[in-house]
Amino acid sequence: MSADCIFCKIVAGTVPSTKVYEDSEIIAFMDIGPVVKGHTLVVPKKHCDPITGVPPELLQKLILVVQKIAKAHFAGLGAQGLHVTQANGKLAGQIVPHVHFHLIPRFESEGPQRNWVPGKYASNEEMSQYGKKIRDAIR
Repeated sequence: MSADCIFCKIVAGTVPSTKVYEDSEIIAFMDIGPVVKGHTLVVPKKHCDPITGVPPELLQKLILVVQKIAKAHFAGLGAQGLHVTQANGKLAGQIVPHVHFHLIPRFESEGPQRNWVPGKYASNEEMSQYGKKIRDAIR
């Protein structure tokens, strides 16, 4: 737990939330500043940040809960689409430094939604260079 973390306070019960799911390791609750009504956050109870700091077993359980909540968005809210996002660091738009997934239901009445503007590489060679850097870091 982190004393300054709003999500840790929600986990501890010292800050109220509208929970939709909870087990011994994970909690899911409604976002108080929803992009769309139904916007849900899925959060590990253990304070972890960034995603690379989450123990693999916990990350596996976390993504299974994300899938469970996604199914509930389709079945319970009638969502026709769903954004699942996860940011790491301020430059990526992360506001609360505690790993979490946003599940944002999308509805036909909103029209198509896109959360980024596609760019392009200067050449296939440039794309290959970026790919090489990633492959080399995996090894």
